[in-house]
Amino acid sequence: MHYMMNADRSGLLKSIFRILLGLFMVWAAIGHLTFSRAEFQAQVPDWIPLNKDLVVILSGLVELGLGLGMIFWKKKRISVGIALALFYIAVFPGNIAQYVNHINAFGLNTDRARLIRLFFQPVLVFWALWSTGAMKKKFRKHG
Repeated sequence: MHYMMNADRSGLLKSIFRILLGLFMVWAAIGHLTFSRAEFQAQVPDWIPLNKDLVVILSGLVELGLGLGMIFWKKKRISVGIALALFYIAVFPGNIAQYVNHINAFGLNTDRARLIRLFFQPVLVFWALWSTGAMKKKFRKHG
């Protein structure tokens, strides 16, 4: 009985964090498509062979889909969590470019602030995997 109460609490906590992350992604997507477009364009590394505005729009649409998936797509929750984690890894070069090229955006106007931000990307990857149950399923399969 005690185990079930802890499991229920754990499930509720994961759901809260999953929904918060989903809402964060929807908000980021809205920013990509509207009010923060120029700041997001500044983060697109120069070596990407596409128009920076196109990259921002496409990534915003991906964020919107992933955010809504985190909130609503129960049957594919683990897959969405893995996809979101992979998305965070895929956009990490933009965060590195912001740091290396000393680009001010999103209130990150010092090298120290931009460097600290780099350490939050693994937290987001973990958050996406943990809150969707992807980590638990992975470890249950192989261990």
